[in-house]
Amino acid sequence: MIRVVLVDDQALVREGLRALLERTDDIVVVGEADDGDDGVLMVAATAPDVVLMDIRMPGTDGIAATRRIIDDPALSQVHVVVLTTFDTDDNVLDTIRAGASASS
Repeated sequence: MIRVVLVDDQALVREGLRALLERTDDIVVVGEADDGDDGVLMVAATAPDVVLMDIRMPGTDGIAATRRIIDDPALSQVHVVVLTTFDTDDNVLDTIRAGASASS
């Protein structure tokens, strides 16, 4: 079973991702958060396999939250996939530098 946390400030996006992911029997969404700070807390509380992280959110953005997750030794096996509609090279480089496993 692949355990996933969704972090996005748009509830509709989280709902859509959850519906899509949960169509697959071996994926379960174990938590959701609407900003980077709550996302880091949710990841620490649930220890998912994968985090789907938005970049642009109020408060702590997805890049800073990704960095905090990756820098935490207790979360070393968590993979962060950053999702964004922004396709600039700077955003992609920032996500890689923060330690994301992938950017889409």
